Amino acid sequence: MLKSLSGRPDVPQVCVPIGSAPFPVPFASGLEYVPPARGVWNIVHVGMLIPEAHQIFVCAPGCLRGVVLTAAEMNASDRFSTVAIRESDVLEGGMESLIIEGVTDILNRLPSRPPAVLVFTSCIQHFMGCDLPLVYRTLRARFPGTAFADCYMTPILRKSGLTPDEMMRRQLYSLLEKRPLNSRSVSLIGNCFPTDESSELVRLIRESGFDLKDITLCKTYAEYQKMAESFLAISCCPAARAGGDALEKRLSQKHRYLPLSYSYREIEQNLHRLSGALGVPERDYSSAVSRAEAALRKARKVIGGCPVALDAAATPRPLSLSRLLCEHGFSVERIYADGFSPEEKADFEWLRKNRPEIRLYPVSRPEMRVLPRRTPGKTLAVGQKAAYFTGSSYFVNVVEGGGMYGFDGICRMAKKMTDAFLHEKDARSLIQMKGLGCDGCR
Repeated sequence: MLKSLSGRPDVPQVCVPIGSAPFPVPFASGLEYVPPARGVWNIVHVGMLIPEAHQIFVCAPGCLRGVVLTAAEMNASDRFSTVAIRESDVLEGGMESLIIEGVTDILNRLPSRPPAVLVFTSCIQHFMGCDLPLVYRTLRARFPGTAFADCYMTPILRKSGLTPDEMMRRQLYSLLEKRPLNSRSVSLIGNCFPTDESSELVRLIRESGFDLKDITLCKTYAEYQKMAESFLAISCCPAARAGGDALEKRLSQKHRYLPLSYSYREIEQNLHRLSGALGVPERDYSSAVSRAEAALRKARKVIGGCPVALDAAATPRPLSLSRLLCEHGFSVERIYADGFSPEEKADFEWLRKNRPEIRLYPVSRPEMRVLPRRTPGKTLAVGQKAAYFTGSSYFVNVVEGGGMYGFDGICRMAKKMTDAFLHEKDARSLIQMKGLGCDGCR
């Protein structure tokens, strides 16, 4: 069998037309590659959302390198500490004592005692069968005025059960202490960015006289604890769904999963579900639909037939966004994603039937490392990974939906696409910045 010596795979071996792609995972799992488009948040970024909390990672030195750099890049090293695991700790036992005494030493050395500590254990503790309940019981007894959250840096669990991202967003609210519920208080949970105040979702809550709480808006630990008062918890990000379910069980808060979507019908259904949960009349969104239609027409007039590429880091619903754009005359040619959420099945089938030529590209397959990163002519990219893999300097610099939601979110996305098409960005300097939007990571 002949093998190319160029080191560059042929495009047909890397991508697959959506018309013949399996759902929800178009590509085989195996050795993985991480592209240097680093705007998505990791567990360190997410954990820092708890105001005044201190993070302690108990890991091997090689594992600590990345999280230490993340804290430094965030200008948050004063809220971050580590306990390094050596080979002797594994061979001789005593992992429980290492964690307990290491965390104790760190807390005793801090200039002031934090109200909350997030202790991150790693794969090795689980391989060894470390008695973590004993660890946390001991720490809570030693430091009765400090709340401890068990958090995990366990990449071995990425393919089964809750992913590390889902676990982190669940544990983000595990420190909330049960309080009497306030029937006029509502929480948005699991987002890395505040949801736009102009969105129909936020406006419906505020204009109906409810107090809106969101961890992204909390400035103090006391404000964070007030989220326990909310009678209703709303999650919009798929990775936050498990956290909402946990709050419903533990604090008796009603949980409503109202996922980000670019389908007019689904958006309206979600908003009506919210009205029902709030006990307020349903609203008429026909004018909001008209504004979204006008925004898309205006953007299409400027962008024309320019090829569009999207990635799954820009939005948790890349197929929904792709379908919306295709339905309004945009030339979507590429989607970069390793897999899709089951809730995008209908959008996948629509695209497979109506735009079977759209090419799906993996993000983490090792072949992507050597695939030529230039497309002929101008390409409009939505997301950093799409910009990196196409070599485009015309891109929407957004991750995880960017706080946009509903019909208003569609208007804002159309405007961002127009601006990206008209104005080049310095892609090299932007996409290597870790944790888009974090303090110190701009």
